[in-house]
Amino acid sequence: MALATVPQGERGANLRSAAKLRFAAFNAIAYGRCDCCGQKGADLERLTCYQIHDHAPRLVTARADRAWMDATMQRFAYRCVPLSIANAMGWELLSPAGVTAAWNGGPEIEDLAVEVEDPAWGDGKLASSHFGHGILTFQTGYLFRTDSGVAVWARGTPNLPKDGAAALDGIIETDWLPFTFTMNWQLTRPGRVTFEKDEPFCFLTVIGYRALEAVRPEIVPLSVAPEIKTDYLAWRQARLDFNTKLAADDPETVRQSWQKWYVRGTDNPTGATPSPGHMSKVSLAAPVLRTHVDPARDRADPLGGRTTEPAGK
Repeated sequence: MALATVPQGERGANLRSAAKLRFAAFNAIAYGRCDCCGQKGADLERLTCYQIHDHAPRLVTARADRAWMDATMQRFAYRCVPLSIANAMGWELLSPAGVTAAWNGGPEIEDLAVEVEDPAWGDGKLASSHFGHGILTFQTGYLFRTDSGVAVWARGTPNLPKDGAAALDGIIETDWLPFTFTMNWQLTRPGRVTFEKDEPFCFLTVIGYRALEAVRPEIVPLSVAPEIKTDYLAWRQARLDFNTKLAADDPETVRQSWQKWYVRGTDNPTGATPSPGHMSKVSLAAPVLRTHVDPARDRADPLGGRTTEPAGK
């Protein structure tokens, strides 16, 4: 039977069209919006940081690197792409001065003594004991605004453990909130904890805060999904074979050193097609300074439409 051939230009157009459809589907799933029909969910496009005073902690793009990852043999920790992606998926607030908290284990506010090295940041401008129970409270210095349906997830920097203190996460509805929030750390035992100057004390990520309400987790036996099971077993066997050859010092396997299926998103043992949004690294935008009013964004009541102009004028 004769097979019809597709002209090169038409074939390229078909491939581009298919790629656009795949990416539109990816957008609909990942961001709650559909480029095909124009329907949108929560837009993750805006993070406005209103600086309250002349001086505020520096806001920077998060880093993918970690000192402990650098120290691993042959820096192998960076082979875990999900780890380094999580490291850089947000922005960090850096402490403008050294802060030391000393806790005696008691529940009172006075049981946590806080010292700030720079007097300009003293008197609770940067850090203090506000809640008691060994909780160290940082002031962010900003009032944050996001698009409708989008919240700021404030937490400690991912994959950067701090001995003696645990970050307390908070998800804040910054699409309407007219006041600030604090970043808090719980000391895990009596003793002293220090945040050095320029050490991150808060990590900011924006999320659709109601996006998960429609998600219902399903527990499915792998045996009822034969295609997925076949792919999983193929991956598992390929990984076992590679590790066996690596342990036996097989020259070609030693030369490869490690399998890069996830990093590349291709050349995997099952031939699975990676997501159009696959990433092996992330570089988010650095903050920029805006000194003029934006009428579309700088509204006192962004969801209700009330402007910053006082009532009666």
